[in-house]
Amino acid sequence: MLKLYYSPGSCSLAPHIALEEAGAQFELARVDFSANQQSSAEYLRINPKGRVPALVEGDWVLTECPAILRFVAARYPGAGLWPWDTREEARCAEWLAWLSSTVHVAFGRAFRPHRYASEARAVEDVAATAKRACRDLWLAVDAKIGRGPWALGGRYSVADPYLLVFWTWGRGPTLGFDVGRDLPNWTAHASRMAERPAVRKAFAREGLAPP
Repeated sequence: MLKLYYSPGSCSLAPHIALEEAGAQFELARVDFSANQQSSAEYLRINPKGRVPALVEGDWVLTECPAILRFVAARYPGAGLWPWDTREEARCAEWLAWLSSTVHVAFGRAFRPHRYASEARAVEDVAATAKRACRDLWLAVDAKIGRGPWALGGRYSVADPYLLVFWTWGRGPTLGFDVGRDLPNWTAHASRMAERPAVRKAFAREGLAPP
């Protein structure tokens, strides 16, 4: 059976939703970041990167959200989570790459600025600069989603739960964006996501407030 190592509200929420959408049989294993469990010897044997998510099946381990999302979609093709049309597939991969390599990285600087500077004033500057960069990126994502209804237009895919993760971060305390006012397209997308049973189940299991 698959086991997903996760931390509530982290990017691991996206593969959690995808597994729920697929109707997969899987276990959840919480990694408590507040207790630094991600750095424990036990967890580092699973994922030496000390990050979530990690998806485990027997002695096989897969990390990184885009890879796990692609795996879940291919493992459960009946769920229709991955587009096989050449252009739609490329567009889905584009979304996953942008969110993981650019949007997530920008948020990381705002969320943990002490990783990028040591002096207090420099840490404050990193945080402020990162938050401004995030605002530009979040606005760009909102514009790219447009009227949707999904990331790929009329077709739902694994890009959509990944997008939802970053929307929740936008409304959270680190960025504190007025998502309803500033991100109307993305907020409408989040509202549509909240109507999906798999999304409601994943949020409930992680103890998160729904969109």
